Amino acid sequence: MTDYGHDLLFGSFITPTSTAPERVVALAQASEAAGLDLATFQDHPYQPAFLDTWTLLSYVAASTERIHVAANVINLPLRPPAVLARAAASLDLLSGGRLDLALGAGGFWDAIEAMGGRRLSPGQAVEATGEAIDVIRGLWDTSTRERLVVDGTYHRLDGAKRGPAPAHDIPIWLGALKPRMLRLIGRKADGWLPSLPYLKSLTALAEGNATSTRRPPRPAATRAPCAGC
Repeated sequence: MTDYGHDLLFGSFITPTSTAPERVVALAQASEAAGLDLATFQDHPYQPAFLDTWTLLSYVAASTERIHVAANVINLPLRPPAVLARAAASLDLLSGGRLDLALGAGGFWDAIEAMGGRRLSPGQAVEATGEAIDVIRGLWDTSTRERLVVDGTYHRLDGAKRGPAPAHDIPIWLGALKPRMLRLIGRKADGWLPSLPYLKSLTALAEGNATSTRRPPRPAATRAPCAGC
């Protein structure tokens, strides 16, 4: 068994084609009608053939009633985590607790750099992702009035006000494959979104979970290879 005692979630992986926006929304609505738990959309802000994923998440949340929505996965190098934290909490509040947050460290660095992002090495990208999680969780934590300070190498906050708190305990999932990112999942995240073609077997899924240093991360879903990125 690979569910590790968690309830299984089933979802769709919808390509956010900008030439057929009505079809993209219709597929999300069909996912809800079919009883799926989650509608997800890849996030490639540098790709003009795709709709902007955050705008799409907001529109789909307003066009559905029950299904959760998530990016698969958010491109952290082009979406600052402090702004992302407030945007995620806001959409979660507006949707009645139907946003889940999945993050990616980045991969298409030529395209990221062309859009003004900073090119990072694999090790730097993992460290930056860990700092981003600290920023996001810290801003969501309204149990204290103390302003948030994060003294990171890649992400720094110097006394940011906290909040708003999301409507539900938003899980943070990471798109990951290599050991450093898998260990980060075990330390700081709630789940793992591996790309199905790269896993190759259920054994690879079990081995990836075993790499976690804290606990076996929740296998929230698998995702198909991105189309047209």
